[in-house]
Amino acid sequence: MKRNTILAAAVLVVMVVAATTAGLYAFRSQGSTTVRCSTTGPSPSTKIQVVAAEDFWGSLVSQLGGTRVNVLSIVTKPNTDPHEYESDFADAEAIANASLVIVNGAGYDDWALQLIAASNTPNQIVLNVQELVNQSVTANPHFWYSPYYVNDTVKVMYKDLVCIDPTDTAYYKQQYVALNASLGVYNERIDEIKQRFAGTHVASTESIFVYLANATGLDLVSPPAFMEAVSEGSDPPIQSLVQFQQELENGGVRMLVYNNQTVTQLTQSIMTLAAENDVPAVGVTETIQPLDVTFQVWMNAELLAIQNTLIAQASGNKG
Repeated sequence: MKRNTILAAAVLVVMVVAATTAGLYAFRSQGSTTVRCSTTGPSPSTKIQVVAAEDFWGSLVSQLGGTRVNVLSIVTKPNTDPHEYESDFADAEAIANASLVIVNGAGYDDWALQLIAASNTPNQIVLNVQELVNQSVTANPHFWYSPYYVNDTVKVMYKDLVCIDPTDTAYYKQQYVALNASLGVYNERIDEIKQRFAGTHVASTESIFVYLANATGLDLVSPPAFMEAVSEGSDPPIQSLVQFQQELENGGVRMLVYNNQTVTQLTQSIMTLAAENDVPAVGVTETIQPLDVTFQVWMNAELLAIQNTLIAQASGNKG
């Protein structure tokens, strides 16, 4: 089946499911009007059904909800490009039956937004991260690589769970405090990198690293047009490719970041050029790797690899 055919069929199924499913809770974006909460929560014995379009948001809400939630993260596989994910009937049914749905937005998971719109589940809470952080639909969609956006999103996840299940407010508050403490290690490493390496020239094959580069104070010198084109799966402008090559050859770049899940012939050639010019490459991923770790363990491991690479470059040990 073609992608559009699959999605259309899934939408049909979700409309049937929604017609026989009563929603319990509240939030739906209506243009610029947002109503986040109702006063009716589930009984204490009822687990909240949560669907996250991607596992990075799913990991965070799962830690917040603990034993009070069932969380399904749809995009999890390491060989899946989330930009190109094709939804199926199971995804449609899960979204139709969820009390809380978390999407990334900014064109990253339009398939999920279409399923949500088709289901039109009454009183369903939909947390769209792009809207939450006040970004446009054309913005760089890799919001989970910004510690600031992660903090904002976790806060609203907590409020949504309390809204849905106010009788367990004390439990969610405890979970929220514990999650913030756990995220502290990842935030501290970001600060360590910034304190020591702010202003260091680094490059990236695509826009996945932009938010984290900003947070760590690293100077990302790769052309934005190149990074955006690669992220969107299109050919970058020739001038941006020439500029990127010059940056790698002039001796000022200390590290190249690339996306392990979207390696192409073009990005492979950039990595080869970097290696020829003694620029070490560090891989990052769009979804949690390995699959059995939390968001913060995954992010901290990537940050540690970046930090260690920069330390080695600073000490003259090119590895």
